[in-house]
Amino acid sequence: MSPFRPWLLAILALMLGACRKSAESGDSAITPGAGFAATVPATTPPRGTPPPGMVWIPGGEYSRGAEDPALGFCVVEQPMPDALPIHRVKVDGFWMDETEVTNAQFAAFVAATSYVTVAERPLDPRDFPGVPLSALKPGALVFTAPDGPVPLSNVSSWWRYVPGAFWRQPEGPGSSIAGREDHPVVHIAHADAEAYAAWAGKRLPTEAEWEFAARGGQAGQPYVWGKQLKPDGRWPANLWQGPFPFGHSSEDGFRTTAPVKTFPANGYGLYDMSGNVWEWCSDWYRVDTYAGLAARGIAVNPHGPTTSHDPTEPGVAKRVQRGGSFLCTDQYCSSYAVGARGRGDVSTGSNHAGFRCVQ
Repeated sequence: MSPFRPWLLAILALMLGACRKSAESGDSAITPGAGFAATVPATTPPRGTPPPGMVWIPGGEYSRGAEDPALGFCVVEQPMPDALPIHRVKVDGFWMDETEVTNAQFAAFVAATSYVTVAERPLDPRDFPGVPLSALKPGALVFTAPDGPVPLSNVSSWWRYVPGAFWRQPEGPGSSIAGREDHPVVHIAHADAEAYAAWAGKRLPTEAEWEFAARGGQAGQPYVWGKQLKPDGRWPANLWQGPFPFGHSSEDGFRTTAPVKTFPANGYGLYDMSGNVWEWCSDWYRVDTYAGLAARGIAVNPHGPTTSHDPTEPGVAKRVQRGGSFLCTDQYCSSYAVGARGRGDVSTGSNHAGFRCVQ
């Protein structure tokens, strides 16, 4: 028996969001949402000296959310009420890492602090009732493509718990980050991301900061880069191509993570705000967060709710994740859309979960 809690796979499925549409049909333009008002950037000059590897995000007022559950590019089987209603948010200016934190950067942190990630720590038998002690080995969830088509309702067909998988061994024992130093670090739990951020003199972004930055000054566009999934016939982010989850064509050149800065930056000079790896935010996840904020008018520097609640798994503490990953496709995962929200159990990571920091 694999020593992971049964709800881990359910979390991954919910984090993705099923669609019924071919990924290759997404190159038509999508009309920006009528429910969005213009983004009004602040005029405050950058604060202090530019930190290395960070870019200034001016802050300002913008419309946050998604216009409808389908997000304009796929027919979802379940609605996405957590991305509604669209509401106005104002954030102050901040510095943001221009890329996701890389393996090389995380290695420097570990070398300086001897930090041990959650995926490397001994497992508590109380969290895994019925699992033999001999099977409780540290590890993480790793995407493993099946040989052919499988029901998209059965996420265990492509996720498996791999003992010994962690950030230095992304696919498990025998794998390595050698040659992938400039790829985003993965298998990062929320506590791991917070620990790195504190060491670097930074913090994780709020969800409001993250979406303002991801939109790059645009308003109502479905994607970080605009209104077409494949502008000029090219993939603008590291996403899944081909039938999911077994037939990745790697049309963009990558089967898993891509080196940071491989794809074009957005309007604020940020790379990979869509695809590559999921990015942790500081906010607790609640499905009703936006509804509560919208009722109070303009939300100024919101930091999210004080507690977590996902009605599908009310006993699991979750934080917000944004941006989608290399596994996203409109056949199954719509979360590369700039307004889509993800969430993850704070105690787990996977080989498509990472982060970036702000200051």
